[in-house]
Amino acid sequence: MSERKVVFEARSLKKYFPAPSGKMVRAVDDVSFAIREGETFGLVGESGCGKTTCGRLLLGVYPPTEGEVLYQGRGLETLDRHERMEFCKNVQMIFQDPYACLDPRMSIGSIIAEGLHVHFHLNQEETMKRVREQLDRVGLTSDYASRFPHELSGGQRQRVGIARALAVEPRFIVCDEPIAALDVSIQAQIVNLMVKLQRELKLTYLFISHDLSMVRHISDRIGVMYLGSLVELSDNVTIYQKPLHPYTQALFSAIPVADPDHSWIENRIRLEGEIPSPLSAPPGCKFSSRCRMCTEECRKTPPPLREVEPGHFVACHRV
Repeated sequence: MSERKVVFEARSLKKYFPAPSGKMVRAVDDVSFAIREGETFGLVGESGCGKTTCGRLLLGVYPPTEGEVLYQGRGLETLDRHERMEFCKNVQMIFQDPYACLDPRMSIGSIIAEGLHVHFHLNQEETMKRVREQLDRVGLTSDYASRFPHELSGGQRQRVGIARALAVEPRFIVCDEPIAALDVSIQAQIVNLMVKLQRELKLTYLFISHDLSMVRHISDRIGVMYLGSLVELSDNVTIYQKPLHPYTQALFSAIPVADPDHSWIENRIRLEGEIPSPLSAPPGCKFSSRCRMCTEECRKTPPPLREVEPGHFVACHRV
């Protein structure tokens, strides 16, 4: 894995949003990581921890407050107009809500073809051929091209969202909680489809989710976020079998186990204490108000994300 080419790199990335009170919401606060070619990098954490903001910073939707995003070794701000167009073609996004991300006034065929009109010079026949190919690729028949979003189920709409992203032949896809709004029975189908497409098309994913079981199934490496900061980062197997940060341990202990002889509730680590506001995070470790291992050093000094063993990074003074 370490020999693979780095596609995206976030360096000391920060994104602050102004609040009505005059304070700043530190949505992403000094986050660094790299995503390698062909892998799925999972990003997990509670709602509001900054996962989606990280994804949008990589896409260039938000400019960073501080730090930089490198795409294939180059800062996004250095790309000229032609390079920016190529970047937009190579980097796509699958959105969380399949009901909100499709224009209800457009047919499915027009939705998928929209990106083709921007990035390729195709006639109508060639465009519709590509649209049918993408529909077939995601498990829908060609007659769906004439339908409208309100005629489709949630799972079918998400397949259309995937087809739209794939239509322009991207290399990297940000998957922003792509299964969160779907029925449980459909979630596995969509994740399995994404795994199949990644293998066939040699795609690289940033997979953002709070569904820890699905992240474990699909990801090669996983980063855990808490209040805008990355607290642990490692490969899939290590981080699930040997979580080191107290927050990661508590988070993973809450994963239900489908075994009647195993009571996961008894082994669950219950977090106590006040949840800090993103407007006024503690001066030291952001998790200090809820951590069972907290010391005076934790309350005063923010722990850096450091490598404690090969490929395993943790932001904790006690590790």
